[in-house]
Amino acid sequence: MRIFLRLFSLVLLFISVGCNAQSNQKLIVNQQSVDIKQYPIYHDLVASDSQFEYLNNLEIKELTYLSDGLKVKAFVIQPKDGGAYPCIIYNRGGNREFGAWNPSGVIRFLGPIANQGFVVIASQYRGNGGGEGQEEFGGKEVNDVIILPNVLGELEKADTTRIGMYGWSRGGMMTYLALAKMNNIKAAVVGGGVTDHFDLLKDRPSMEESVYAELIPKFNKRKDEELTKRSVVFWADQLPKNTPLLLMHGGSDWRVKSSQSLKLALKLDEFRVPYRLIVYEGDDHGISNHQKEVNQEAMNWFNRFVMNGELLPKTELYGK
Repeated sequence: MRIFLRLFSLVLLFISVGCNAQSNQKLIVNQQSVDIKQYPIYHDLVASDSQFEYLNNLEIKELTYLSDGLKVKAFVIQPKDGGAYPCIIYNRGGNREFGAWNPSGVIRFLGPIANQGFVVIASQYRGNGGGEGQEEFGGKEVNDVIILPNVLGELEKADTTRIGMYGWSRGGMMTYLALAKMNNIKAAVVGGGVTDHFDLLKDRPSMEESVYAELIPKFNKRKDEELTKRSVVFWADQLPKNTPLLLMHGGSDWRVKSSQSLKLALKLDEFRVPYRLIVYEGDDHGISNHQKEVNQEAMNWFNRFVMNGELLPKTELYGK
């Protein structure tokens, strides 16, 4: 009996040690600095307009981090100066290598955010950019986003009590999927976001074979189930009511029609999730004709709720 108890105690000890070792395991397995001055876009921006001199005050790092045991690639751009900065998780669009991050894209799209005093982290999602595994276009790679607050916790300059999230196009879908499982995001911004894949297929039927069938496991056997899982309009009630959402869309967007954001706005209104919707008349998927306005609206939103911790807007009906 004593031998059995000793063996049982040893087993419990090994289990305890193993769990502690796993919980203490670092998520960032590698990080290296990126010299932004070697990229033509850096010289083009700095030479063409002095307003981009702020790039000299930023640093970019390429990370490899663990998600579900897989090595996933990401970029971080942040101020060079020391201190603790609020954070933005930026969810990319596209699929596979189409839309994947590179230093030029980080400079162009994430640099202006970092310049406002944020640590910005952007995942490639598993299987992309040299990472391990295989993305599922809104499947298990959502975990690659959900784990990022913990990854940020290993970065010296990241204040993980203040995190926002930004997603564009497919990245909007990733944002909604992640928010449904998170309660620590102070605010979110989505541009040209996909909210209903059934409607998207009506407008772009080629997506079924070129993207969905190739990336989503067993898609042909359970099409309706998988599309519903990825369409926030069917489960908008699961979105957190403490994360105000800013939705922006181009009114002439052919890739993802503005009706996608309009439909979600009605659901957010029904479930009293705080939101603001802006549709830019006559603009495209990237809202390219109103870029300054888009950037300003996004930064105002993040400054209000992430940087400065503004109280949530009222969602109950009131007034005379």
